[in-house]
Amino acid sequence: MIQYFNEPKAVADANKALADANKALADAAADADKAPLEAAVAEATTARTAALDAAMLGGQSLSAQGIVGNELTTVNNDIMVLANPEIAKLPGWVIALVAAGGLAAALSTAAGLLLAISSAISHDLIKGALRPDISEKGELLAARISMAFAIVLATWLGLNPPGFAAQVVALAFGLAAATIFPVLMMGIFSTKVGKEGAIVGMIVGLLSTSIYIFMYLGWFFIPGTNWLPNTPDAHWLGISPAAFGPVGALLNFATAYIVSAMSKAPPREVQELIQSIRVPKGAGKAVAH
Repeated sequence: MIQYFNEPKAVADANKALADANKALADAAADADKAPLEAAVAEATTARTAALDAAMLGGQSLSAQGIVGNELTTVNNDIMVLANPEIAKLPGWVIALVAAGGLAAALSTAAGLLLAISSAISHDLIKGALRPDISEKGELLAARISMAFAIVLATWLGLNPPGFAAQVVALAFGLAAATIFPVLMMGIFSTKVGKEGAIVGMIVGLLSTSIYIFMYLGWFFIPGTNWLPNTPDAHWLGISPAAFGPVGALLNFATAYIVSAMSKAPPREVQELIQSIRVPKGAGKAVAH
């Protein structure tokens, strides 16, 4: 077992004394007087118990004393990843390089995502659809507000994570697969899916995947608000929350095609644009060789 605390000297000495006493008792001759040896074992056991009580804060762990929340009192998957270089006894400069690389990767990814979120909300959503006449100052303000909201949301998820890093990435990829992926595929390979179908399909994919995740991991990942236990036997058809993205994508595809069939076809110029993307300009007909 990996221990994050070195065993205190008093406990180590007590363990050695108890082991020596037990060995002496086991090695004693059959006709020897074992009363003193048994008394020594009992005394060593009492001393070891006292040493453990002193080292473990009266028999309680640090977590039981309320000292929780760091790598000294909590061992989980994330901590194990961070502790691997030190466990492998790598040089200090290698550990520093690994830590700096991880921090740089996290900061660069966060900066890129914040820029993408703020631009999507301020430019694509507000200026492109809701308020086309918004000024540049108003667009900049909307970008800053959306970025601040994203930071607050990311902080909340960081303090109350729905899982360790790999699980969070799987959840994010599942949501992306249920919302963005079908629209991208249909936008490239289909000329029949219209704006209404794409919007309704994304909403269905997002809601179905989000509700399924929240049912097992808690609403908005708030602990204790889940409807069902996050155990394999409670999962619908054995599908875990992190793996529900493909199901949401299928619902997205089906909804988009059904709604598009019930609504008007996309404009002709849009269909021609899709065809021009699929077939480059100047390309001749395919010929057999």
